[in-house]
Amino acid sequence: MNEVDRYIGQFPEEVKVILKSIRKMIRELAPAAEELMSNGMPGYKTNQKSLVYYAAFKKHIGFDPTSSGHEEFREELSAYKQENGLILFPLDRLIPYDLIKRIVQFNVADNNKNDQQLIQ
Repeated sequence: MNEVDRYIGQFPEEVKVILKSIRKMIRELAPAAEELMSNGMPGYKTNQKSLVYYAAFKKHIGFDPTSSGHEEFREELSAYKQENGLILFPLDRLIPYDLIKRIVQFNVADNNKNDQQLIQ
């Protein structure tokens, strides 16, 4: 059992389901991403750059789409409360998995693009 497994394992079942769904989605969209714990949050890196981070709190899931994701999805993310760089998805509402998916896809492409620019 790794750190992320232990982190997810501490929450009630309904929260575990959400965290596991987010984790699975990220792993499918970014299979080469490095999984890590940073500041008490599960996160992922590709090409040595942050991809996304997420965490569970009492009343919400915190999701950090990193700066490029924030900028690209600014309008859609404005529908959610934001604190300290985290987008707060309330646990009493449906989690916007499609939005999370599009952010992860964008960040993967952005990290790959930036990596290719460094090579050239």
